[in-house]
Amino acid sequence: MKQFKDILFVVETGQTCEPAMERAVMLAENNQANLTVVDVVESYSTGIEIPEAGPLAADLRAAMLRAKTEGLQTLINPYRARIQIQTKVLHGTPFLAIIREVLRNGHDLVIKPPEIQNWLDRLFSSADMHLLRKCPCPVWIIKPTPPKSYRIILAAVDVNDAYPPAELKSRHALNRQILEMAGSLALSDFAELHIGHAWHAAGESTMRGAFMRTPEEQISAYVEKVRCQHAASLDALISEVTRKLGQETIDYLKPQTHLVKGTARKEIPALAQRIGADLVVMGTVARTGVPGFIVGNTAEMILTQIDCSVLAIKPPGFVTPVTLED
Repeated sequence: MKQFKDILFVVETGQTCEPAMERAVMLAENNQANLTVVDVVESYSTGIEIPEAGPLAADLRAAMLRAKTEGLQTLINPYRARIQIQTKVLHGTPFLAIIREVLRNGHDLVIKPPEIQNWLDRLFSSADMHLLRKCPCPVWIIKPTPPKSYRIILAAVDVNDAYPPAELKSRHALNRQILEMAGSLALSDFAELHIGHAWHAAGESTMRGAFMRTPEEQISAYVEKVRCQHAASLDALISEVTRKLGQETIDYLKPQTHLVKGTARKEIPALAQRIGADLVVMGTVARTGVPGFIVGNTAEMILTQIDCSVLAIKPPGFVTPVTLED
């Protein structure tokens, strides 16, 4: 896996953090990386009964700070003999406080359990989605009850070449990063590696419509040509990553490829469920260098449908719209 050097672990209040914390500690050990564990005291309104600037409000804030600080120490105590861990209590809106911590101190990976969801049948809350959209470094959200080691890892890539040259270059670099990370993690966890790409033949349904009446054999030939193009692009990507990871590594992993017909927003979540993926490694593809264009619609739809841990990677040139100023 990418050699992370400065990992930020975020505690989620009311959520079981130990499995995700163990993963963060192991990753820091293996990478000889710094590990910082943080919790966030959210901004709040005390209401009219407690004046904002009064002594009761100050006492309340101090009590919350003590409780968070003690909770962090309790969480890291079992790991003190293994690794040095820094702790910190942040203040403000959680996703903004986390991103600003990343910007201030150059963390290159954020790991956290998901925020508790009681009212929607999906893994990620709106706060987690903000973090996935806007955090400048990779974000790894780990389910509260993951297996100790992953069994099945899905790398979701997009080898479609119908993009402008600059964006195509960025997406290609992102695809390589996804496969390299997923492959390295599969090695460390002795997991199955699956590589998924969804494709479709533009205009196929129109060709079958009443206005064109294209012969079926022509449609089939066109669809097969498109499929072969996507298959060749996927093979070329895997060959490129093989040169980076080594042929012996790929021979050991024996990655299973899935070239599924349909839209990625529908087929990638379905594939993850079908193979029983414990982790999906994917890119949050967006226009590069443009603040505000954070997660493409396809990535957004995938994230709202999957129910396993996710390692989300930003494309090269990503610019977060969050600044250090309030």
